[in-house]
Amino acid sequence: MQALLDTMAQLTRSTDAQRVFHGRGGQHPGCERWTLDAYPPVWLLTCFGDTDEPTVATLQAALAARWQAIAPGEPLNLVLQLRQPNHSETRLLCGAVPEPHEVSEAGVRYRAHLLRGQNHGLFLDMAEGRRWLRGHAQGAKVLNLFAYTCAFSVAALQGGARSVLNVDMASGALATGQQNHALNGLTGRARFLPHDIFKSWGKLTRGGPYDIVVVDPPSYQKGSFVATKDYARLLRRLPDLLAPDGRAMLCLNAPELGSDFLHGLVRDHAPGLTFEQRLPNPAAFADTDPERALKVLIYREPPLATPTAG
Repeated sequence: MQALLDTMAQLTRSTDAQRVFHGRGGQHPGCERWTLDAYPPVWLLTCFGDTDEPTVATLQAALAARWQAIAPGEPLNLVLQLRQPNHSETRLLCGAVPEPHEVSEAGVRYRAHLLRGQNHGLFLDMAEGRRWLRGHAQGAKVLNLFAYTCAFSVAALQGGARSVLNVDMASGALATGQQNHALNGLTGRARFLPHDIFKSWGKLTRGGPYDIVVVDPPSYQKGSFVATKDYARLLRRLPDLLAPDGRAMLCLNAPELGSDFLHGLVRDHAPGLTFEQRLPNPAAFADTDPERALKVLIYREPPLATPTAG
């Protein structure tokens, strides 16, 4: 736990939502269960596994002491989440969480909800994916699958995308996505479709082809998507969705599945696609084994063949 305490002792005030301690990356022996995130003005402390109240009290006291030094007179807002394979618990340790809670990343505003469930409205490890999309979306028609709260859509539109279709089974997540667009002055610039893509591909293919397809599914969500069986089904359809010279962003956040899993599926089910690059993860998410960390792979559809004079 000492590495986490040392990090707390050196904290500075964060203006952007970001991870500040990533014990899960294995670079801090003894702290593998712990992460600390800033969702200003709230701190989120997460334990993946068992802990006890004295340990939590020690960490809270250390963070409170540092907060008093860098933000004298301001209350500490601290949420604790305990995550185990079959159970999670979230509680407010001190202070308050704003409602609505709006956070920023690189000047972009998003809604966060730290006290509801395991997901918080913005996946911090995907910051480089959003940056890539913002830099490649100019004039593009974008399909955002498993859109959740549509952060990719906001990034695409800010990068100049001409249209975005957001698809997700959860209408509540898409409603938050619409709020995220409104926060950034993008109302009316995207479409939102509450839809199970495996029930019917017709709505998607009729709206295509797309210059960029973002595929960011859960790795295991019963009744929605299980990577080991459903990613292959999706990749078989991917070439029909992509425009010539279009790109696919394939994401996978399953520690037990490396990038070779995705590469193999593409080779077997979408062999015409060409691998371009794997995007880096934010430095705060450094891992002793990069194959356990988030994988974001960019693939490209071949351009149309140029007719030859005959």
